Amino acid sequence: MRLTPNFYRDRVCLNVLAGSKENARAVYEAAEGHVLVGVLSKNYPDVASAAADMRDYAALIDNALSVGLGAGDPNQSAMVSEISRLVQPQHVNQVFTGVAASRALLGQNETLVNGLVSPTGVAGWVKISTGPLSSRAPDAIVPVDSAIALLKDMGGSSIKYFPMGGLSCREELQAVAEACARHDFWLEPTGGIDPENFAAILQIALDAGVSKIIPHIYSSIIDKSSGETRPADVRALLAVTKRLLK
Repeated sequence: MRLTPNFYRDRVCLNVLAGSKENARAVYEAAEGHVLVGVLSKNYPDVASAAADMRDYAALIDNALSVGLGAGDPNQSAMVSEISRLVQPQHVNQVFTGVAASRALLGQNETLVNGLVSPTGVAGWVKISTGPLSSRAPDAIVPVDSAIALLKDMGGSSIKYFPMGGLSCREELQAVAEACARHDFWLEPTGGIDPENFAAILQIALDAGVSKIIPHIYSSIIDKSSGETRPADVRALLAVTKRLLK
């Protein structure tokens, strides 16, 4: 069972949601395997039913499964850790304070575990109080270099930078990307990314020298009537990725 994502040119892997198992297989094929397919823990009543269903998803897409919180919901943190222990996916989405628990329960270091940090309005500084209790406390704002060191201490693989609001925090994104490059840490830009701004956001991370980038593109490529991600849009995003990584 493959535990590491399939990065295009060892650099970029898309992250999109699946509305069904058939949709998961379709977007996986559209991305030529260079994708992590998100399934949200929030959509299940308990760990057992989530793990059983997510195993079925994983079997269809060479385990390119991304266990999601659901809009960064901190209350899903413990459930995500328990599901990930049982399923052993390629990718785990976590709030900042949930990273160590997920890594410990996985029992291995290959699965990618991100840690959610948020923009603050000031380049070079990020909010790390994204957990179940800390998200309701006064903001904990630290230098992005410190956030990366803390994530490394906890066994994290990458920063999930959310919610970005697309390009509305360009300078902040650039500062985060440069810090990730300095510390050889991976970056997952998330929030407000669409087919129009995707290239610009990816280019910022590439220009900064980030070693591995996982852009999350969600609602903008989901068909509202079916709730499924459009494979044609995924193909287009892969084409942009290939163009930028010639």
